[in-house]
Amino acid sequence: MVRDEFGQMHGDALLRDHVLLSLGGRTAAEAIEAGREPREVWRALCDEFDVPPVRR
Repeated sequence: MVRDEFGQMHGDALLRDHVLLSLGGRTAAEAIEAGREPREVWRALCDEFDVPPVRR
């Protein structure tokens, strides 16, 4: 879903480099590795980047 919304290169960079305060100051990849549900991480990215509800 991340790649579909943001493209492969940008999506991959977001997963590993963008820190999400709503996930405890972790990147999306770190949050998933720490046990957060991927759906929760996806929602946090959507909130952060104002992804319209129809594409969430």
